[in-house]
Amino acid sequence: KQLVQLDDRVALDVPLDDLAVHEPDSRKLIAFLKAMEFSTLTRRVAEYSQIDPSDIEADASMKSASAPAHVAATSQATSPGSSDLDLFGQGAPGKTSNAGQWSGSQPKQSAVTDTGLQTPKALADARAEEARSAKFNRAAYATIRSADDLKRWIARAFDVGQVALTVEPSTADPMTAEITGISLATGVNESCYIPLAHTKPGDGAGLFAGGPAPDQIKAADALAALKPLLADAGVLKIGHDLKFDTVVLAQHGIDMAPVEDTILISYVLDAGRAKHDQESLAESWFGHKTISFGDLVGSGKNRITYDQVTIEKATEYAAERADLTIRLWRVLKPRLLAYRVNTVYETLERPLVPVLARMERRGISIDRQVLSRLSGEFAQTAARVEADIQNMAGEPINPGSPKQLGDIMFGKMSLPGGAKTKTGAWSTSAQILDELAEAGHEFPARVLEWRQVTKLKSTYTDSLPEYVNPQTHRVHTTYALAATTTGRLSSNEPNLQNIPVRTEDGRKIRKAFIATKGHKLVSADYSQIELRLLAEIADIPSLRQAFNDKLDIHAMTASEMFGVPIKDMPGEVRRRAKAINFGIIYGISAFGLANQLGIPREEAGAYIKKYFERFPGIRAYMDATRDFCREHGYVETIFGRKCHYPDIKASNPSIRAFNERAAINARLQGSAADIIRRAMIRMEDVLAEKKLSAQMLLQVHDELIFEVPDDEVAKTLPVIQHVMQDAPFPAVSLSVPLQVDARAASNWDEAH
Repeated sequence: KQLVQLDDRVALDVPLDDLAVHEPDSRKLIAFLKAMEFSTLTRRVAEYSQIDPSDIEADASMKSASAPAHVAATSQATSPGSSDLDLFGQGAPGKTSNAGQWSGSQPKQSAVTDTGLQTPKALADARAEEARSAKFNRAAYATIRSADDLKRWIARAFDVGQVALTVEPSTADPMTAEITGISLATGVNESCYIPLAHTKPGDGAGLFAGGPAPDQIKAADALAALKPLLADAGVLKIGHDLKFDTVVLAQHGIDMAPVEDTILISYVLDAGRAKHDQESLAESWFGHKTISFGDLVGSGKNRITYDQVTIEKATEYAAERADLTIRLWRVLKPRLLAYRVNTVYETLERPLVPVLARMERRGISIDRQVLSRLSGEFAQTAARVEADIQNMAGEPINPGSPKQLGDIMFGKMSLPGGAKTKTGAWSTSAQILDELAEAGHEFPARVLEWRQVTKLKSTYTDSLPEYVNPQTHRVHTTYALAATTTGRLSSNEPNLQNIPVRTEDGRKIRKAFIATKGHKLVSADYSQIELRLLAEIADIPSLRQAFNDKLDIHAMTASEMFGVPIKDMPGEVRRRAKAINFGIIYGISAFGLANQLGIPREEAGAYIKKYFERFPGIRAYMDATRDFCREHGYVETIFGRKCHYPDIKASNPSIRAFNERAAINARLQGSAADIIRRAMIRMEDVLAEKKLSAQMLLQVHDELIFEVPDDEVAKTLPVIQHVMQDAPFPAVSLSVPLQVDARAASNWDEAH
């Protein structure tokens, strides 16, 4: 009642009669409306007041200003003009923008329907057409060398409410990088570069380079000036792969919000059918060849570091990147609505940027002693296996030499299945070695063992200590959001997603990832999520019922296929059913299943045939998905993400078959990836709401890793499970329940 009841006892600062509606000053109103270009309202007011609007000039004080003197006076600067934003962050339709906005082009009027309304598709097409005629003008880019010039550009960004930016780091590691320069853009060809840490040309490169280049703003002063702008909620910050810049700036005490990321917009629109780097997008959308980083710094012995690039060349390169970013945003943003993927971007991509940035900055602790001990063990194992290989070969041989291996296996030993590459050498690919090993040949099996243990040693036990940050004493991986077709994240430097979990050696490496003193690592993992989604999406009643009844899904499958009671089921029978369950998801062939189970191909083919007969809905799902992808070129996850597979119609049978299998799996893997993204986006807020101190550190496919204080573990586990299990809601209501297994321990392996 209090919410809806009017308060009639409010003290008024003005007499009540003065608040009555009165006739407006029609001439003044028409001048205002003309300045705002409200054509329909201008006509209606003019008709009401019986005034000819042509007799009244638009109110000049309300018009969008042309070039402000403060920017025009900046060396090399063009005149920043009005952004004229509409709903999609684009210039108003039918309006000629000021001061070089799409300079040289007149916005087209084709983006309207018969009713006069502009559709998202028409707007997107019009923007793309305009963009191609807007030429890049590197000579117009400004170099900001004084605090006053920087303040004027910052004021301009506040004025237009948007700014594209790029951070030029000293190294590729965002956790240790200093900022060499920053570029800003407030409109097309309205871009500047702020050099902060360039050096003078010296007698050479590296140690022989000169001291600091003159006329640069101190980095601390520039960042202090930029900090209010980058944190202001009223100014949109636009970047390309903005997570990197977010981490670098956060390391310097600057938080940035709100943001737009053009690499993610491109990814949502074209995952699987286009590249998303700026160079490729510039070429495809604008027919423009950008200055590449390689062109800037050179190669080989003449290569220099970015800080040694002259400020003039750095301005052209960096300011062009910011200019390109704002152009890409203008072109790509309206396409999200036009192609009905805006929700994917707004709910699954953009909100994840700050979440991943914080995870990357937290890092995770490792035990160097464990890794050192493992490295020694792996070295001994590799030496022993190498000796076995040489004994079998009957001569000295380097197991790392494909040529020597091929000559021994297919020349000296005459093993079957040999195939030569284009160079004429025998192929010793992992697939060929796997097939020979599965057929019972000992030599290729030992070679595979040697490859695995040496890879674990070089990639993890030897390399991980090198990634320890000297300030935090933790390892900080970097996540890529736009790296896969299905929406799965990838990690690199170091890659923590490829550590083998099904081998004893791989699990040993996980033991080296540890919790800090007074904490535990919590591993929360979705159980059989892709099988659950298969039961849901393909609508398989028996599988759905099994999951709802919390049955052992592999034992149930074995019982259905082989008529074996679940109780006291032999482990070998369950193992075969498990291989089929997971193999079907990835489009396994009879040949692949035969290799995996060590059985004849005919027997494996009979298993697959019987599986589809027992669960006909799975075959129907696979056929429908394949047919849909052939017709449309993509498949969709349950949240609307589009995964494109343009080569599904390829004339090459192997390429076509690969794309068919990938498309079938993408609906499941992509939906699972979307679910864990939704969980990650919600997790921090829920933990904060529950006043829990847990911090999310890593994401590895279907698993999240947290660091939790010892005394909060019991309260934290159910919260994490709840957020992950309910992640699909309310967008999607699943009839098959999700299950999350969560455990706490002192290291990652024990927690898994």
